[in-house]
Amino acid sequence: MTRGRGIRRSAALAVALGLGLSGSLVAGPAGAEEKEGPSVRWGTCPEDVAAEAAPVVLECGTVPVPKDYADPDGGRIELMISRLASTDPDKRRGTLMLNPGGPGGSGLSQPAFLANRGIPSEVLDTYDVIGMDTRGIGRSAPVACGFTPEGPYFANIPPYAVDDAAVTARAKVVKKVAEQCAERDKDGVLPHLTTANTARDLDRIRAALGEERTSFLGYSYGTALGAAYASMFPERSDRIVLDSNIGDTHLDRDGMRRFALGVEQTFPDFARWAAARHDSYGLGRTPAEVRRTYFTLAERLDEKPVDGFDGGMLRQITFSFLFKEVQYSKLAQLWQTMKSGGDSKDLRTLVARSGPADQGDGTADTPPSLDNQLSVFLAVSCNDVKWPTSVDTYRKGVAEDRARYPMFGAAAANILPCAFWPYARAEKPVAINDNGPRNILLVQNLRDVPTPHVGGKLLRQKFADRSRLVSVDDSGHGVYVYGDNPCALNTTTRYLVDGKMPKMDAFCPAG
Repeated sequence: MTRGRGIRRSAALAVALGLGLSGSLVAGPAGAEEKEGPSVRWGTCPEDVAAEAAPVVLECGTVPVPKDYADPDGGRIELMISRLASTDPDKRRGTLMLNPGGPGGSGLSQPAFLANRGIPSEVLDTYDVIGMDTRGIGRSAPVACGFTPEGPYFANIPPYAVDDAAVTARAKVVKKVAEQCAERDKDGVLPHLTTANTARDLDRIRAALGEERTSFLGYSYGTALGAAYASMFPERSDRIVLDSNIGDTHLDRDGMRRFALGVEQTFPDFARWAAARHDSYGLGRTPAEVRRTYFTLAERLDEKPVDGFDGGMLRQITFSFLFKEVQYSKLAQLWQTMKSGGDSKDLRTLVARSGPADQGDGTADTPPSLDNQLSVFLAVSCNDVKWPTSVDTYRKGVAEDRARYPMFGAAAANILPCAFWPYARAEKPVAINDNGPRNILLVQNLRDVPTPHVGGKLLRQKFADRSRLVSVDDSGHGVYVYGDNPCALNTTTRYLVDGKMPKMDAFCPAG
């Protein structure tokens, strides 16, 4: 492997995100509510899942679901789920299903991940906590388009486009990517990876667990899945917590472009942090100087990459490392090495040491393969909603966002394989259903890179009186358990355990 490919492989791990028919979407298509199936037979989890969960011990089992809900008697796929069971029958309320985000994040070890991270024991007493690999992911009929870190498609976020020509060049790459996915879809699973179908899967899992209703805790993309479930099956939704909201039941082009807004809103926190430590890192004595350092380094690498490490890669890694303050020191160290003219070996070492950083979306330390993650992200995002097909539309958007959000706009607005996706959409995106119980608690940091605060406000407007929004004066991706704000922790725990929803939207000051 060449030195440039080594950097590419390490960087791919650092930036891959664990940012997922016809008929009525509220009722589900024919066959979506067939008789409840057999109960789950619990057993030992796979060795790697058990190792990730340690010292917590999880049980695992499988649930069969239709591959195509429009043809429920056709082929089936098996979904693997996990359980951290309540040990207090007097306090047990039911099940709390989890989703870590993505689409493309494995959730089998997530119950243990949250337990090890310190989720209040009252929550673990109140619920059997259910993790899962949703359809297409990990051990649930996994899909793969054949992506590699050395290839041209190695991250869910498009590369920064320095000019119109870069968008045109990228269009040729992603067109081949879309074709490649279709060619490798031998089992015909890809077109059935949608948020609506995954929500239907949740209801099958609920039935297999013998529950009349289920609670749900979803992070990042998991908020889209939870919003879809609460909209399609309002009478079967119990207590719903949506953390770090993308703003709808799907990720569309507008949602992707908001990543650039999130960078602009979050970067000042890092800039203040770095400026206060100028004597150690030398990145600037003021936040304004730190911001100028970013542009200076990116433009230098645009003109003269270091063994494959270019300005686009710097921008993507910066995007990724802004997810949590705990990663700021790694980012500052990387910038410092580049600023001082460090060689490719130094860069490789730093990026590899940083690894696939915990981005606060609930993704476990050992995710599914990069290929699997990227493939699921594409399938769900491209199947859920119609994306623009004109390259000119993306060139225009990149130019607009390069000026509006200069730090990352020309990346987030760049063209995706969804522009050339070969599968026709079988149904429209799930429409938000505001006719149901008031049971949706939205929690959102004021500064969040992939899901800026506006996402919570958008979902609050759409769910209307069914929801309440808790805005948190904090920075980073992930609030409940992942953050350290006592007000947000207490408010969310109170709702999950006691069902006490805030009477009105709430604000949690910095803790």
